[in-house]
Amino acid sequence: MRGLALAALLLFACAAMAGTAVPTVTDPLTNKRAVHLAEQLRCLVCQNQSIADSNAELAVDLRRQINEQIEQGRSDGEITDFMVQRYGDFVLYRPPFKAITLVLWLGPGLLLTAGIAALVFNLRRRRAQRVDEPLSADERQRAELLLAARGRK
Repeated sequence: MRGLALAALLLFACAAMAGTAVPTVTDPLTNKRAVHLAEQLRCLVCQNQSIADSNAELAVDLRRQINEQIEQGRSDGEITDFMVQRYGDFVLYRPPFKAITLVLWLGPGLLLTAGIAALVFNLRRRRAQRVDEPLSADERQRAELLLAARGRK
């Protein structure tokens, strides 16, 4: 019975230690550099978070790779180039302006312009369809009858 209690105590102690986060880089300057790099790279799983903010397995792996490359003495540019070479320009929050990323840069402006053009076209078409002619005698008489019938209810 004592052995079972001791085993359970050890199991709980291991579980408690596993939940604590241990910083991967002990040097504050290196840690700040790693966080700065991680904030510039997009999580490919979440796509709406940087790898610094994401808890996805891929983001954790990319942060580990950044730390390893910093320890190897690589510059920020070399680390970023490595990530782009491996995952493409989409991994960058600010992709470079080139033929492949043209849609990323110009797409929102083109969509906004197309939306405004469609709105203006629709408004002009509706305005042209609106008839400002006075009612004929027959139309006026029908309208008065409808209004009178409605007033009785």
